Amino acid sequence: MEGPSPVSALIHAATMVTAGVFLLVRCSTLFELAPSVLEYVAIIGAATAIMAATSGLLQNDLKKVIAYSTCSQLGFMVFACGVSQYSLSLFHLVNHAFFKALLFLGAGAVIHAVSNEQDTRKFGGLSRLLPYTYVMFLIGSLALMGFPFLTGFYSKDVILEVTAAGQTLTSMYAYNLGVITAFFTSFYSLRLLKLTFYGISRSPRAYLLHTHELVEDMAYPLAVLALGSIFFGYFARDLFIGFGNSY
Repeated sequence: MEGPSPVSALIHAATMVTAGVFLLVRCSTLFELAPSVLEYVAIIGAATAIMAATSGLLQNDLKKVIAYSTCSQLGFMVFACGVSQYSLSLFHLVNHAFFKALLFLGAGAVIHAVSNEQDTRKFGGLSRLLPYTYVMFLIGSLALMGFPFLTGFYSKDVILEVTAAGQTLTSMYAYNLGVITAFFTSFYSLRLLKLTFYGISRSPRAYLLHTHELVEDMAYPLAVLALGSIFFGYFARDLFIGFGNSY
């Protein structure tokens, strides 16, 4: 997390997530021939999801919270592969790219605005000074939580539903940890919003004097990602879940 925010956004939204999960999806034929390995994949995926989520609860660095969130969502994608739902895993991977890139670039916007400070304990009340950044961050956070009818909801909710429908010991283990992880995700996302944008300001006066909203060149990419975070899941659900589904 020491790198520039655009680099973090690329790594966490595209490169790091894509590599492992995409390989699992591409090798699905091999995994289907080894059911015991699939169970192992589901167990590791669910454990990863909750481990990273609990780590995210306790972070104070703005970008580290979002980074642990990436690892947690990776767990969702992996245990979806473990219960043979490869298309849903890929769906969540694509959806996740939109709102995670939005969150990282939003975090970069906040850090840029407050003199390169990353400690959320030194923020507070920034919604009044950075209204555009706040709205973008809110959209990304709600999509990450799986708020109804935003992009994250369409993949995250279906993954939990089909995992519960498996009715095996492994799938119920993954489902229960997935539900707890979803709760933790909402908790640390709301905590991040509260510490950064709500309440009274805890920033040094020198930071506040130089706080400024994004320039146009930085604002446009956030708007494009916000549109994807709101609408992509809705428009792509048939493609990934199956045509004619009632979801």
